[in-house]
Amino acid sequence: MICCNFGRDLPLKATKTTTLKPAIKSFSQRTKVAVPQEPIVRRSGDYQPCIWDYNFFQSLRTDYTGEECNARAAVLKEDVKLILENVVDPLDQLELIDSFQRLGLGYHFEEEIKRTLEKIYNSDSTNNDKWEKNLLGNLHATALKFRLLRQHGYHMSSEVFRGFIGDERFNKSHAADVKGMLSLYEASYATDGESLMEEAYSFASKFLKECVKSIDDSDLGMQVSQALELPQQWRIPRLDARWYMEIYERSSNMIPEVLKFAKLDFNIVQGLNQEELKDVSMWWNKTALGHKLDFIRDRLGASFLWGVGISSKPQHRYFRIQIAKVIQLITTLDDVYDVYATLDELELFTSVVQRWDLNSMAELPHYMKICFLTLYNLINEIAYDILNEQNFDVLPQLRKSWTDLLEAYLVEARWFHTGYQPTFDEFMRNGLVSITGPIIAIQSYIFTSNPIREEDMEFLESLPHVLRLASEIFRLADDFGTSSNELKRGDVPKSIQCYMMDKGVSEEVAREDMISLMKMKWAAVMKCRFADDNPLDWSFVEMVLNLVRTAHCFYNAGDDGHGVEDGLTEHRISSLFTHPIPLI
Repeated sequence: MICCNFGRDLPLKATKTTTLKPAIKSFSQRTKVAVPQEPIVRRSGDYQPCIWDYNFFQSLRTDYTGEECNARAAVLKEDVKLILENVVDPLDQLELIDSFQRLGLGYHFEEEIKRTLEKIYNSDSTNNDKWEKNLLGNLHATALKFRLLRQHGYHMSSEVFRGFIGDERFNKSHAADVKGMLSLYEASYATDGESLMEEAYSFASKFLKECVKSIDDSDLGMQVSQALELPQQWRIPRLDARWYMEIYERSSNMIPEVLKFAKLDFNIVQGLNQEELKDVSMWWNKTALGHKLDFIRDRLGASFLWGVGISSKPQHRYFRIQIAKVIQLITTLDDVYDVYATLDELELFTSVVQRWDLNSMAELPHYMKICFLTLYNLINEIAYDILNEQNFDVLPQLRKSWTDLLEAYLVEARWFHTGYQPTFDEFMRNGLVSITGPIIAIQSYIFTSNPIREEDMEFLESLPHVLRLASEIFRLADDFGTSSNELKRGDVPKSIQCYMMDKGVSEEVAREDMISLMKMKWAAVMKCRFADDNPLDWSFVEMVLNLVRTAHCFYNAGDDGHGVEDGLTEHRISSLFTHPIPLI
């Protein structure tokens, strides 16, 4: 393995129009004046510098580590486990499971949650008096049961809502039931496109939008506002756990042991994440890319946040470290292709990556040599780790995933440099690869699976329906937040602009249609995520969907939460990785 630290070289500086002057050569022994060549005009993204530097990440400290802290957590975990096991009422069981998930504790009790939900699901086939009593006219109980069962792969029929929707009685008897309407709204996102649930969504969303500012219960009003902004099905529990703890602490059904465990577990995991961030920042500092290439987005904190969004489970330490490196390197190469390089340079760089030959690196300009060698070292290091641990050679799959991505980047670069306007469908076919869904899915599988199975790798490389849908949603969500800024930098039109051109509609209409399209594709994902022809483990499919959910959290407000770190992204990084929750 060849490693190189370019830290001693002088940085490459970029302005809005950086020009590189070619060397002047003499072509004979007589004095000649060389014919001047056109200077290379470089674009710049005018990206903000990173908020957190290497020294900041290395300075992170926590008090929530060590045997004493872990022993305390183990005791609380057993206490909470007993609480779930001793709850008898089915509605109380469901509300407790929902609280576990929203507090970020679900991963501790996966088996217990599965057993409880399976028991509740199977009770539908019997005359369960407790459920009959709870469900009779109880919109919240019905919707909560429906959402949690659907979320965990149990197909509860949407016909259970027939008694609530589509008659005069619904409007009169449930108009004041904000909690029930909120649960119905959330349940409508756990469906696969049933017409009855589309009706439920329309009614519940209209009701909640009309009453959100007049809800007397401030905590319930906050939950309604957040749900209208982004439903639970599209959110990452870890990213919202800290916020929800404040809601839960004030709720009437708060259980002290559950709250204590949630806070302590949050702080313990935060300490683990801090150590992971230190490892990633050491790698990034060693590459010197952030110092040498000042035209790129130095977004290590945001890159690590993506990894936590995809999987926050403590056992996935290796995954988070490696995927943060991958995403930061993807960000770097995206800026090379989108902003800085000429088309000729991009053709050459893509060719060098396709050949995967260090000797061909000599053909590249200096800044591209740095990029290629960093990519080469990272991929070979990962391949070595997996080969050493599992005796499985993943280098061909890693190379192919990066080659596919850069070829998709090159297509978009050609569109830009030739002034080509793709159709919406044409853009989406290429865009589902350039958005990085396939490469992140494949590498996430490699980082978390033991043993790695050849048939799983082949399945992922075939772009199965669930991965294709997830990548399309990712593409639309990203463009929803970034397309305006990218067009200002002179980038190729994105999905929204292509849709506007195809349909002849305004940007406002196009954005509304994109939201509807994302919801439709989410419904399709819900339909196929548990399909019989999907050989992948359910937990890994959830990681793929978590990638999409993280994209929603970065881009939902119409902002570029990855490119622009201040604001919500800065708040999330600070609350997740730097500030522990007071336990008292």
